[in-house]
Amino acid sequence: MSKIVGFIGSGNMGGAMIGGIVNSHLLSVQKVIAADPSGTCLNRLKKKYGIEVTEDNLEVSRQADILFLAVKPGNYPQVIKQIKDNTKEHVIIVTIAAGQSIKTTEALFEKNIKIVRAMPNTPAMVGEGMSAICPNSRVEQEDLEVITEIFNSFGKSEIVGEYLMDVVTGVSGSSPAYVYLFIEALADAAVAEGMPREKAYKFAAQAVYGSAKMVLETGEHPGVLKDMVCSPGGTTIDAVCELEKNGLRSAVISAVKVCTKKSKAMNEKY
Repeated sequence: MSKIVGFIGSGNMGGAMIGGIVNSHLLSVQKVIAADPSGTCLNRLKKKYGIEVTEDNLEVSRQADILFLAVKPGNYPQVIKQIKDNTKEHVIIVTIAAGQSIKTTEALFEKNIKIVRAMPNTPAMVGEGMSAICPNSRVEQEDLEVITEIFNSFGKSEIVGEYLMDVVTGVSGSSPAYVYLFIEALADAAVAEGMPREKAYKFAAQAVYGSAKMVLETGEHPGVLKDMVCSPGGTTIDAVCELEKNGLRSAVISAVKVCTKKSKAMNEKY
C-alpha cells in the first residue's frame, strides 16, 4: 500500500492499531506517522516500531492520505478545528471514538469530506482485533476496500450500519475488559486452590483463547460447544450450575446494555 496513514492520538487504542499495522507488514514504517501531546507515548512508539512521530497535529494532517482520529470524544472539536483546513483534498478521516457520529464529525469539518466511523478494540495489538466500519456517502468502494484492508491487517472487521455502532461498543469495543476480568477471576480461583500465579494466568488465558477460536472456526452455537464439555454428573456441569446460580449471564447482558446505553448518551452529548 502506497498511502500514508496518520494517527492523531497514540494512546492505548491508537498504539494498538499502529502496532497491528506495523506488525502485519501491510505498510512500511515510513508510511506511518503519529502525533500525540505525550512525549512518553511518542518515544515508546518510535522505539518499538520505528515510525515517524511528532507533537504537531498539523504535520500529520498535512501528510496523511488516511487520517485516524484516536483522541477522546471531548477533544474532537478542538482537534478538528485545528486541522480541518490543512488536510489533503481526498483524505479519508477515520474516527474511532465512542459517541462520535458521522453527522457530528461532518459538521465539525464544515466541508465535504470522506469519513469512516469505526470501533476497533485493543486486541488489535496482537493481530486479533475486531472492528466495525461505517462509511459516509462520500467514501467510494475503492476507499472502503483500502480501509477494510487496514483494519483486517490487525484482526477482523465487519461493515455495519451506523445504528449498530453503540451496541458494537458494548459487545466488542469495551468487552476485552470484561474478558480480562473473567481471566483474572479464573486465575484467582486457581491460585486459591494452590496453583502458582504465573501458571494460573497461562491456563486461564489459553482456555479462553482456545474456546473463542472454537466458536469462530467450528461455526457451532456456543451452547452446543458448552454441552460438549458438560458430561452427565460431571465436574463441569456442577460448575456451570454454580455460574448460573450466581447470575453470570445476566451480569454480562446487563454490562453490555449499560455500555451501549452510555455510548448512545455520548452520541447525544457530542
